[in-house]
Amino acid sequence: MTAGERKVILASSLGTVFEWYDFYLYGSLATIIGAKFFSQFPEGTRNIFALLAFAAGFLVRPFGALVFGRLGDLVGRKYTFLITILIMGASTFIVGVLPTSDQIGITAAVILIILRCLQGLALGGEYGGAATYVAEHAPQGRRGFYTSFIQITATGGLFLSLLVILFTRGAMGEEAFLDWGWRVPFLVSILLLAVSVWIRTQLDESPAFKKMKAEGTGSKAPLSEAFGQWKNAKVAILALLGLVAGQAVVWYTGQFYALFFISSILKVDGYTSNLLIAWGLLLGSGGFVLFGWLSDKIGRKPIILGGCLLAALTYFPLFKLLSAEANPALHAAHQNIAVVVQADPADCSFQFNPVGTARFTNSCDIAKSALARLSVNYKVENAPAGSVATVRIGQASIPANAPNFAQALGAAVTAAGYPAASNPSVVKMAHPFDVFREQPFVSILVLTILVIYVTMVYGPIAAALVELFPTRIRYTSMSLPYHIGNGWFGGLLPATSFAMIAQTGDVYYGLWYPVVIAAATVVIGALFIPETKNRDIFAEDGVGAPARR
Repeated sequence: MTAGERKVILASSLGTVFEWYDFYLYGSLATIIGAKFFSQFPEGTRNIFALLAFAAGFLVRPFGALVFGRLGDLVGRKYTFLITILIMGASTFIVGVLPTSDQIGITAAVILIILRCLQGLALGGEYGGAATYVAEHAPQGRRGFYTSFIQITATGGLFLSLLVILFTRGAMGEEAFLDWGWRVPFLVSILLLAVSVWIRTQLDESPAFKKMKAEGTGSKAPLSEAFGQWKNAKVAILALLGLVAGQAVVWYTGQFYALFFISSILKVDGYTSNLLIAWGLLLGSGGFVLFGWLSDKIGRKPIILGGCLLAALTYFPLFKLLSAEANPALHAAHQNIAVVVQADPADCSFQFNPVGTARFTNSCDIAKSALARLSVNYKVENAPAGSVATVRIGQASIPANAPNFAQALGAAVTAAGYPAASNPSVVKMAHPFDVFREQPFVSILVLTILVIYVTMVYGPIAAALVELFPTRIRYTSMSLPYHIGNGWFGGLLPATSFAMIAQTGDVYYGLWYPVVIAAATVVIGALFIPETKNRDIFAEDGVGAPARR
């Protein structure tokens, strides 16, 4: 690797790390942000709006891919992802100085959602630009290895955001952090932005793009050429279904859903949950480079589809092992305590709520969502039409319309043998290096395996996508399937999985979402996606032209 190539990888990777850092800060601090910017609403409503703003960043990512992908194919990779990082960094910094709703009312919430949408748009343009730029600098036969450093950036950004939050929280104390200290991680981003912009201004345009411009073979309408011509559009569709959809659900399950499962389902405290995830990320992240390098040797398909297949086959036993180690008392209660919801089937909704705006007020929905939030396994029995849903636990029966239903249900669940959230069997880490006991050790081991699956599917994905499309429409063509897959298939995973848990009463049932999509990707990818590791991405004689000898 030459000094120039190292500079390209460092500049692209650092900038993308900082973009993901900015993007994930909001998710990590969503509860606090909800209290600061939606304080005029009741707690439940403010959390809904906070989640709505979080989801907005995911939902607009494909539109950012279209806008900046087109720009990148018209004017160049370098200038486009310089624009994206400026938008992301400025939006994040403004969140850090934005007055709260106590100061400027509903205007604060409106500005916050606009900033969140700008973040999503910027991220939609950033990844495709960075991946394309690095791939077009990489020598033939080393593209998987070179682009694998870009693949570290999403996990690196998440890891960095967790570290900054943990450090800030610990340094100033919980009270000060909740009052004003939550702004510090957002404000720090201005320093990261300055470093990223300075490094990226030192870069030259990619050789593939310069060659295309010199030969006059660039596209005058990248969007219509990429998605309006079937020969190109079908490749984008197959890339989405045969590569990216499975990659996305494995990525989000191994990191975000694992964190949700530990903290919300298994009731592990926030400090320990973040430390467990951080250790898993630290130990497993080397796999990004390992599998990117390996994909240059044996191909992109075997590794990406192999990761999807392993995930589909082992998610259920791994999450059950995690449950048994992290909260053994709760795990035992799931096996031994019978809880039944008796309800009119017509009264029960599928509680899919990706943007947090739907309200489920039927008695069956109230009972199911309350039990799901308490991490209780339950079964549903049909009741006569028009009857009010009732929760039966042992000898106790609690109608969903009872006064103080939530408190009565919690007391009944505890009396039946479900442990309190603070029960002594829950894994708890006293400090970051408190890992040499069975509970944290085994929990970290499981989380590391989940991260290794992430590295298998994500390490080679940039090279695989870049190699599927010609230079003239590459930025546009690869960005859209990537961000639909990760922004929608992956971003909707927590909401979908929670709805599936509430629907069935099984805390593991939500895993069927990533399992089915990962398995479908294995089948579609194996049948329809070509192996691309030997393709010459400088070739302009068609989509996926074979390497010239």
